[in-house]
Order: sequence, then structure tokens, then C-alpha cells
Amino acid sequence: MTSDPGPALSWRIRGRTLSLDRPLVMGIVNVTPDSFSDGGRFFSLEAAVSRGRQLHEEGADILDIGGESTRPQGAQNVEESEECRRVVPTLEALGRALPGAVLSVDTVKSAVARAALDAGAHIVNDVSGFRLDPRMGEICAETGAGVVLMHSRGGVSEMGTYAHASYGDDVVGEVLSELRGSIDEARRAGVAAATIAVDPGIGFAKRSEHSLRVLAGLPRFAALGYPLVIGVSRKRFVGELSGVREASERVHGSIGANIAALFLGARIFRVHDVSPNRQALDVAWAIVKEGAGPPGTRAGDGP
Repeated sequence: MTSDPGPALSWRIRGRTLSLDRPLVMGIVNVTPDSFSDGGRFFSLEAAVSRGRQLHEEGADILDIGGESTRPQGAQNVEESEECRRVVPTLEALGRALPGAVLSVDTVKSAVARAALDAGAHIVNDVSGFRLDPRMGEICAETGAGVVLMHSRGGVSEMGTYAHASYGDDVVGEVLSELRGSIDEARRAGVAAATIAVDPGIGFAKRSEHSLRVLAGLPRFAALGYPLVIGVSRKRFVGELSGVREASERVHGSIGANIAALFLGARIFRVHDVSPNRQALDVAWAIVKEGAGPPGTRAGDGP
């Protein structure tokens, strides 16, 4: 019988190592005309680069650039050439504007991942968890890229819907099992364990009750021993719980979910609204660290 490896302390991404001794914020830069949350506001190269610079200044540790929407209604597959046309110039421009910044590409296509890595990306964030393109693992292994393996079901046009949101009594167990399959696929392709992070895919092929159970079960995901990424920002379940219909107005509810996730083992937070999340996570993390010492050594202990 083996024990759980415990929470990951670092994440290796293409020649550098990110320490997880503090929560990391991944700022979202959608280079799409049809994002569910920002409606194509940053579709042009100039707007996308300006947005990336703003998020970096607000405290984003990683910038995640995506050129294909997986929104809940009407998501469409984007041709490889068009997706490259959207993300590659943005990555190149951000690399010039922000030397040393950590850049991620959000894609399910190996050809797009290759082009993005050639343009300076350090991380491949695959929302299909390597399900949709068998060459993704090979390219990530060859380049030493950091990898985010997210749980989802179905193709790009379905994964944000409820088409495959059927689970038994142990939702967490099913999601864990399918995520382990993605991890095994990555490892068989040669992807180093130290470069892998996992994301349980909140809102992807999950109704609100499923997302809540997965969030409550985060310690089971953290026990896998890989950095744990959470993406709750502005999502539908936040709106259903808070009664806020407009995605852009769900900032406070998203922060609440992120703080809960931090206490349950998440360390990387993919968000649209960097500044308020950065502040909230830093304060919450200070409390977590203060409570980590032995009794009698923490501030406020004693009579």
C-alpha cells in the first residue's frame, strides 16, 4: 500500500520552475470573437496585447492566450490556421512587450500548440486533457512545455454544455478516474511528471451540482501530487448560486469559489479579473500560512 504523494511544491515549465509557495494567478486573454465572458473585446492584436499587459501589471503570474471558444452555447470548431492566426502574433507581441513573462496557450490542437511554443509559449493548457489530438503529448514532451490536463467530455462544441453531464453517486471519483487516464496518456507520450498540472474542469460537462461536488472534493485531486489548477471565473454555476445573470458581474462569487478552492488545495487560479483575485488570494494565503505552524508558535496563541 502506497501513501498519497502530497501536494506539489513546484511546476516545471520549459526550462524554468514555478514555485507553489504562494497562489499563482493565470490571467485569461481571449483572442476570440465569441467568448462567453467578454464577447470578443480583445479580439484584435492591439487589444489583446494591451489586455495582457494590464493583467501582468495587476499581478498575473501567467498569461493564458486562447483562440477558440468553448462557451456553453454555440461554440464552433476553429480551423488550425485561423487559431494560429489569432494566438501566434499575440504570443510573439507579449513576449516582446513583457520579457520574462510566463505565457500559456489554451488549445486542443497539436499544430497550434507547436506554433505557439515556437512563438514563445511555456505552457500548453489543453481543455480536452489530450483526448482530442493524439500528437499533443509528443509535442509537449519534445519541448518540455508545462502541461495543464483538464477534465472534460465531448468535443469543443459540446464540452461546455450538459450533453455529457451524466454521473453516478461519486462524481469526484469519476472525474478523478478520467483525469488519471489523461495523466497516463501524457506519461506514455514522454511528458515528464514534473511538467504536469491538473484541472478538474469546473463547468465542463458538469451541472452546477457536479461542479460543487468537485470543488468540495478538491483534496482528492490535490492528493494526486500534481499542481492543481482551478478555473471558476464568471462561470454559470457562480451565476446560478449568486443569482447574477451577467457573466461579467460574477466577480465576487468567483473570488469566493477561488478562496474556498485555495483552502482545499488549489494553487493556480485561472481568472478574468486579476487584480481583485490577486488581492484576495494573497490575504487568504497569509492566513493559511499563519495557521500552518505548530500550536504555541503562531501570532495570537496563548492567553
